[in-house]
This record gives sequence, C-alpha cells and structure tokens, in this order.
Amino acid sequence: MSRSAHPAGPRHADVMSEGHYTAPADDLNALDEKVWSSTVTRDEHGALTVGGIEVSRLAEEFGTPAYFLDEADFRARCRAWSDAFGPGADVFYAGKAFLSRAVVRWLKEEGLNLDVCSGGELTTALDAGMPAERIAFHGNNKTVEEIERAVGAGVGRIVLDSFQEIVRVAHTARRLGRRQPVQIRVTVGVEAHTHEFIATAHEDQKFGIALAGGQAAEAVRRALTLDGLELIGIHSHIGSQIFDMAGFEVSARRVVQLLAEVRDEHGVELPEIDLGGGLGIAYTSEDDPREPHEIAKSLGDIVTRECEAAGLATPRISVEPGRAIVGPTAFTLYEVGTIKPLEGLRTYVSVDGGMSDNIRTALYDAEYSVTLASRTSDAEPMLVRVVGKHCESGDIVVKDAFLPSDLAPGDLIAVPATGAYCRSMASNYNHALRPPVVAVRDGAARVIVRRETEEDLLRLDVG
Repeated sequence: MSRSAHPAGPRHADVMSEGHYTAPADDLNALDEKVWSSTVTRDEHGALTVGGIEVSRLAEEFGTPAYFLDEADFRARCRAWSDAFGPGADVFYAGKAFLSRAVVRWLKEEGLNLDVCSGGELTTALDAGMPAERIAFHGNNKTVEEIERAVGAGVGRIVLDSFQEIVRVAHTARRLGRRQPVQIRVTVGVEAHTHEFIATAHEDQKFGIALAGGQAAEAVRRALTLDGLELIGIHSHIGSQIFDMAGFEVSARRVVQLLAEVRDEHGVELPEIDLGGGLGIAYTSEDDPREPHEIAKSLGDIVTRECEAAGLATPRISVEPGRAIVGPTAFTLYEVGTIKPLEGLRTYVSVDGGMSDNIRTALYDAEYSVTLASRTSDAEPMLVRVVGKHCESGDIVVKDAFLPSDLAPGDLIAVPATGAYCRSMASNYNHALRPPVVAVRDGAARVIVRRETEEDLLRLDVG
C-alpha cells in the first residue's frame, strides 16, 4: 500500500473480484509488529499474549467480544509523540478516537494535551482531572450550553467553526467576564488522499470556514474586533488515515499565506498554527505509516520554510494524533461461532460481535487484519470473510483475509488496530451489549470501561 493510498473500494458484500486480495502470508502465525502493539506476542504454546497475559485467560475472565488495550504501548506512543515535537510544540490527543477517564489520566501523566468535541467528552476530561488549560474544544455546532461550560471551565482554546460561533463564544465570554483564547478552523481546499467521508478540508463539507472568497480573512477580522476573544491562531485539518505529507505541505502554505494577510492588514502576527491530525496507522501489513519523529521533522520543516518565505516568525505548532496513538494499542478478541464455506468463493467466519463493536468496515470500507489467537496452526490457509452476528449483509469485520483451514467454532481470533473509533463509535444495534475495554499492563488486567448489561439497556427504556 503506498503512503498516498487509502484502502477504499466497493462498499457492498458482493463476490470479491479475483486479485482484490493479496496472497496469504508465508506464516499465518506470524505477528507483524507494524500492526500489533509492542507487548503482543505468542507464548510457548502458540497462544497470543498481551502484557504477559494469554488471551484464553483474558476471554475467560472478561468474555468476548472485548477490546484489550496495551497500556504500556499507549504510554510509549504518547511519549514518542511528545518527544518528537519537543517543548516548542503542543500535542493534543484527539479524544474522539477513544476516550475514558483512565485514558485522560494517562494523557495527563504523560504530558499530552487533549482535544474534545462534545459536552460529554469535556465532562469526561474534567472529571478525570485534565487541567482545563490543556483542553481544546472542537465541533461544528457547539451548543450554547457546551460553550458556557467550556468558557466557564477555562479551556485553553475553543476552535471556532462558523461566523455564528464567533459571536456566540464572544458573547458568552463577555457575560462570564472572560477573555477566551480561540483559533479559527479554516478549510484550505486540500482534499487528502483518503476516503470521501473522512476527508475534511475540501470546501464542500460541514467543517470550518473557507479560505476561498475571503471568508476566513473576514472571520479573522471579526474575531480580532470582539472583546471576549483572544485570537491565538489558525486551525486546519485535511482528513484522516493519511500517509502522504504532500497535503500537509499545501495546507501549511495556504494557512501561512493567511497569516501573512492578517499581519499586513491588521498588524498582528498570530502565534499558533494547528495542523490537525489524521496521520495514518497500519491496519494491514501493506500500510506504511511514518514514525512520529519523521512526521514532526517534516511538519516543522514545512511550516518553517513557508514562514521564512512569507517573512513571518515561525508560529508554535500543534498536532492532534489521536488515531496514531490509540489505534495500534488495542485489539478486539472474538470467539468463532459458525463457519460457512462457499465453494469456489470464500469461507464466512461468524463471530460473537460485528458492526456494533466495529462499524468502520461497513461505514468506510476499512480494511483490517485478523489472526487465530488461541493457538497456532500449520493447516493450509483459507480465504475468509469475518462477519458479525447482526441482521445486515454488510455486517463485516474483516472483508478478506486468510486463516488456517482447521479453524473451528470456539477458537479465539483477534483483530488488531481497533483502539481508535471502534469503541467510540460502537452501538446497541440489535440491542447488542457494547464490549468492555480492558487495560493490560505488566501481567495485570483491569476493566476501564465495563461491558454493558441488559439492565443498562432497560434502564434507558422508560416504557
């Protein structure tokens, strides 16, 4: 997979065309370190382990399906991003990828900031002790109540997404006697090499204020004139699951041009630029993500070069690598229920979860890997499609992969790189119970988000 490509294709569950899938790996028992978290390995019996605990033990204690999050790996990735950008930049973990109070505490301890995009995420962050000044508040339609809560808490920045929001935040800040730091989110007209539904900087979409037609410049003018606002910078986000840095280069150039216009017209050099996130991770062995130090150097060089050309001081850089931190740190463990061979096509392997715990395959046509987790096998590979138990033909977890042909009901299989957007986008479709998130570290496992119960479902149903 090239760094500029995204695995997007047909969005239905019809028969796969010949050649769509890659050949099976030489060893189906091997674990690609790009795809799995750092403490995942196989023990002497061939079973998958994480944090020193074998998956059958985890399944017995916590059940399946379940997300198992490698805490040591998560913390190491936090440190890698923080070290790569250094003290002269800000790393904001994107809470939408996955957020819990435990995760907030890890972020706080590892020195990262946090961006949130709803009142619920803000409440979780504050309740877990994240200092408000280390929180950024995003969103294209923040309610008045959410704005009041954010301003009242003293969040470090609110990212303004529309002309109406400029006025709402300014009015709220004045009423509360605050001067609220803000950034303006601009759409720079760069369509990243990604799926249509997660490319966010082309102009025909809901986020931000367009550079085109002078709209962003007008937004800056208004923000600079309102007493309740302290405009600290410009925010840009060009998409998600991006491997190619070319889009960031074009985006940075256009944002810096806006900074130069602001200086020339208003005599102000804004001190910050947020380049968003969206850096890709390896879902399969074909994906080729960049390392944090490589990304930091590339983004720093791009911004410095463009600012020197425009005669501007280099602003402080912020990034939001949510998926790139939490995505690779977790896997989902399933139990195989039924196996249905289709002669000449593929074998359907049904598991005890599905689109309720991972909607991304159905929503984005995302690609995942899968491995037999409870044991190893020397059986011949068979082409499989891993599907869920829901009443939808599009209920697919892994579209096309190879598993050993002696796979049997009761086996455990694991899907890696499910730390981002799986639990956070999980649903109760068919009244499924959302799985737990279990943190594993140094031979110990603990639930950080418990499994839902039928009592939870009924508690919301007022009859």
